[in-house]
Amino acid sequence: MDSSALRKKFLDFFAEREHTIAPSSSLLPADPSVLFTTAGMQQFKEYFLGKESPYGNKVASCQKCFRTSDIEAVGDEAHLTFLEMLGNFSFGSYFKTEAIRFAYEFLFERLGLSLEDAIFTVFEGDKEVPADEESVLIWKKLGIPEEKIKKCGKEDNFWGPTGEEGPCGPTTEIHIRGVEIWNLVFNEYYQDKNKKLTPLKQKGVDTGMGLERLAMVMQRKDTVFETDLFLPIINEISGDNEKAKRIIADHIKASAFLISEGILPSNVERGYVLRRILRRAIRYAKLLGLAEQSLTSLAQKAIEIYRETYPELRSQQVDILTVIQKEQEKFEKTLERGLKEIKKTPRLTGEIAFHIYETYGFPLELTEEIRKVEDREAFFAAQKKHQEISRAGAQRKFGGGGEFSPRLHTATHLLHAALRKVLGENVKQMGSDINPQRLRFDFSHSRKLTEEELKKIEDLVNQKIKENLAVKRQEMTYEEALRSGALAFFKEKYPEKVSVYSIGDFSKEICGGPHVKNTGELGHFKIIKEESSGAGIRRIRAILE
Repeated sequence: MDSSALRKKFLDFFAEREHTIAPSSSLLPADPSVLFTTAGMQQFKEYFLGKESPYGNKVASCQKCFRTSDIEAVGDEAHLTFLEMLGNFSFGSYFKTEAIRFAYEFLFERLGLSLEDAIFTVFEGDKEVPADEESVLIWKKLGIPEEKIKKCGKEDNFWGPTGEEGPCGPTTEIHIRGVEIWNLVFNEYYQDKNKKLTPLKQKGVDTGMGLERLAMVMQRKDTVFETDLFLPIINEISGDNEKAKRIIADHIKASAFLISEGILPSNVERGYVLRRILRRAIRYAKLLGLAEQSLTSLAQKAIEIYRETYPELRSQQVDILTVIQKEQEKFEKTLERGLKEIKKTPRLTGEIAFHIYETYGFPLELTEEIRKVEDREAFFAAQKKHQEISRAGAQRKFGGGGEFSPRLHTATHLLHAALRKVLGENVKQMGSDINPQRLRFDFSHSRKLTEEELKKIEDLVNQKIKENLAVKRQEMTYEEALRSGALAFFKEKYPEKVSVYSIGDFSKEICGGPHVKNTGELGHFKIIKEESSGAGIRRIRAILE
C-alpha cells in the first residue's frame, strides 16, 4: 500500500468516526518558544486548555513536522528531520477507552497488521503521576495478552509539553516489529515553566503516528528510506555509502519544505537550521562524488513526491530550486578551503571553530563531524560576543532610538506590506537601514524583480499614502502581538512588552518607532534601485519626494 493510500485511509477512518479533518498548519508555529512545528497537536494546543475549537471537539489531521533534535540521528533506519504526523485529537470528548480502541481497529482490523508483531507500552508511574493501570485493562479487554504489555518510565511513556509549558500526560505506545508506530498521549496535566504539574480541568487525547514509519511497516521495508516517500530520491544518488545517501535524501526534502515556508539560509534561528542541513547535504554529496548542482535535481524528485498533497511545494518550486542552487554554489566555493583549515589546525579550539564558521560557513555541528572541537563553550562565548556587537548595530538600524526620519520609517512598513501583496507572503524582512535622505530595505526573494512588479509595488505604496491612513500604536505582550497577526523580525531584541503599529488594515508590525500619524504626511514614494543583497535576498533603495 503506497503512502498516499495510507494517508487517505487514516483520515477517512476518523472522518467515519465523526472527526473533523483539519488541514496541516505551517511549519512555522504561532508559539514563539519553539522554532518549528514538531507535532500534530501544536496547532490545537489552546483547545486542550478549554478554548473553543472551530473544528469541534474531535479532530484528525496529517501534519507537516520538522524536528531539529533528530538531525544527528538521521542516517539510521527510522529517524528524520521532516516527517508527516498522522493524529487524532479529542478536546474534552472521548478519552483512553475510545482512543485505544480506535488505534486497535485501524491498525489490526482496517490495515490488517498482525498482533504477533506488536508490543504495547504504558506508563509505570512515579512520585508525581500514578501508574496507568487503566490503559493496561483496556488493552487486555481488546484481547492483548499481558506479556505483550510493557510498563516503562517517564522518559519513554510520558509526553509533553511542546514549548516551555502546556498540556501533557502519560502515553501508551504501539510498536510493530520493534519500531514505535503510534503514540497515544492522554493529556491530564498542565506543566508550567517550573516543571510543576497541575491537573487539567478538561482531559484530552493527542495521538501521533509517523506516516513514514507506518509506510515502512505496511510496505515491509527495513528502513523508512526504502519506502515510496524516499526511494525516488535515493535512486537518484549514486554511491555505496548508505548513511550518506539517507542524510542527503532527508535533508534535501526537509530543505524544500522549509524554503516553501519562506525560510532562507542565514546564520540565525530558522535560517541557521536550513543552512546547517543544506550544507550537511552538500558535504555528503561531495563525499559521494556527486556532480555539482546535483541537489536541485534531488529537490525536484522530492517536490514530485508531494506535489499533490502539498501544493505549496509546486507553487514555490522555482524559489526552492533557486535557493538550493545558490547555497550549493556559495558553499562549494569555500568547502575545500574550510576542510583544509580544519585539518591543518594543530588544536581545534572553540575560538578557531568560530573563526571557521564565520569565514567558511561551517556550522559547529558540521565541523565536529569532521573533527572534535576541544572547547565548545569557547565557541559559544565567541558567538555571543559577535551577536552583541551585531545586536548593537541592529538597534541603531532597526530600533526606536535612531536619529532617522519618521516619514521614511513609516514608508518602510508600507513597502514591506506592498512587497508581500505583490510577490507573496513568503517575502520577509531581512534587514533595513534608514537615514534622513533614503530608506534601504532587504527582503527574502529568490530572483530579480521585473519592471512591472516594481511599478506595482511603487503604485500600491503611493495609493496607501493618498488614502491618508491612520497610523495607530498599541502596546501588548510579544505573544499577543503575534496572535493578533503582527509581523515580527529580529525577535531576539524585543522586550516582553512591544509596540504594534497598524496602518489601516494594510500593515501591522511590531516596531520600536518613530512613525508619522497619517500616511498623507509621506509625500510621493519612489523606488530608485533594486538589486541583490546576497543569496536569496533582494534590496530596494527608495526615497520620499
